[in-house]
Amino acid sequence: MTTSPSTSARTGVNPRAVSPSSPASLAGRREWFSLAVLMLPVLLVSVDNTVLSFALPEISRHFATSGTTLLWIVDSYPLVLAGLLVAMGSLGDRFGRRRLLMIGAAGFALFSVVAAFAPTAAFLVASRVGLGVFGAMLMPSTLSLIRNIFADRNQRRIAIAVWAAGFSAGAALGPLLGGALLEHFWWGSVFLLAVPVLVLMLALTPAVVPESRDSNPGRVDYAGIALSIATMLPIVYAIKNLAKGGPLLVSVTAAFIGLAAGTAFVVRQLQRRDPMLDVRLFTVRAFTGAVLVNLLAIFSLVGFLFFVSQHLQLILGYTPLDAGLVLLPGLLVTIVAGLGVVPLARRLPPHAVVSVSLLFSAVAYAMIALLGEGGSAGFLLVAFVILGIGVGASETVSNDLILSTVPADKAGAASAVSETAYEVGSVLGTAVLGSILLASYQRNLMLPAGLTSAQVESSTETLGGAVEVGTQLGPTSAALLRDSAFAAFDSGVTVTSGIAALLMVGASVLAAWSLRGEAKAGPARAAADH
Repeated sequence: MTTSPSTSARTGVNPRAVSPSSPASLAGRREWFSLAVLMLPVLLVSVDNTVLSFALPEISRHFATSGTTLLWIVDSYPLVLAGLLVAMGSLGDRFGRRRLLMIGAAGFALFSVVAAFAPTAAFLVASRVGLGVFGAMLMPSTLSLIRNIFADRNQRRIAIAVWAAGFSAGAALGPLLGGALLEHFWWGSVFLLAVPVLVLMLALTPAVVPESRDSNPGRVDYAGIALSIATMLPIVYAIKNLAKGGPLLVSVTAAFIGLAAGTAFVVRQLQRRDPMLDVRLFTVRAFTGAVLVNLLAIFSLVGFLFFVSQHLQLILGYTPLDAGLVLLPGLLVTIVAGLGVVPLARRLPPHAVVSVSLLFSAVAYAMIALLGEGGSAGFLLVAFVILGIGVGASETVSNDLILSTVPADKAGAASAVSETAYEVGSVLGTAVLGSILLASYQRNLMLPAGLTSAQVESSTETLGGAVEVGTQLGPTSAALLRDSAFAAFDSGVTVTSGIAALLMVGASVLAAWSLRGEAKAGPARAAADH
């Protein structure tokens, strides 16, 4: 993105570094092969997220876990990831992005094995925390390396589209590979999928991926790292606690702590000569809008997957593999939309492309909300195809805008912002929609008489718990519990889908307003790039 003189003065970004006047060198065969290698960690991170969603029913039954613990099993990984991404992006800029990528790959492989053999739910949560730490080293490195490898704007846009499509490809492979594993092995086998991918990546990366770093790096800001984590953790906890009906004072206190830490982080970055994150970038309307679009698009995707995986398996009785096949068309459409939007982005203004894309996501959720229940497999397949169009197209354009805002030397920090938005969207999609769904389920569940206290607790915590308790009851009581649990769960799906639909409409309006300036900047930028 070409900034105006006033904008560059505010942000400290050199517009010549963003859009050089001389023609950018074109990437060759080696650079495209580097992109293929960089897709390996992208695939495994997205596979890890989707696989876990489909393993949740079995994990819930295996550990007899509470609904809150089940949410933490999902959230602990992206929560830690989000808290560390900015820090890891800054470290990659300073010490080398390829080096950090390889350290992250080795650690991620180790903790994948640890998670696969977790003996308790608490141990699994701790393992997911470890995965989050090393996953935070992987993701900013991949996108920032792409920013430096592909100097030409059009080639970079294609590379970013491939990068974004890698998330969807991993999401498509996750249910299929995970479903096949879950039908023949224990739930922990899904985590072992990452190991062979990472071994291959570690073998190829030194040979084909060039090292890059900031030519003028700042000092490591340890206090800033601590403040960024202290911002994320309390705020997400506050949302989760509020959504599940916890004490209001606890939520308010946690939110206050997070906001205070966030304020201190911003003040610290503004005062430092070499900030870990140049928060002045957020004064650029298009940059901030693109980041929020990133967040909300993933919010819609993860929130959908959270409830649809349980509906397909626990209510409709699909195996994990069959449930993955139901969602496969939507995930493939997400890939196609992410790549197919590239020629459109060359001809149409970004605000038009992104705002219309987000309306597709709104329509998908509105369909489910208006149906009043989870729906049949065919209906969910169609809804997810429509959702996939919106997510795929909006992610490609928003990531391109985020990276085009900064000089190549600062690509790690900008990539970290993009990835943080992705992971915060993932956390909030589960925390907000998942917690509201759980609260609605518990409020509407009617239990048959004669249950033990342990059976009551298990049934009210999760849908998987109710299904498991049903296997311990007589035919009449089991049918009553099952029907009530299914109806209660679907009532929660209706509420959360309505909320998500409204959020997507709001995101579309936000994109139409915040990215509108890019319509005028586009031709000038294209001329500068070529």
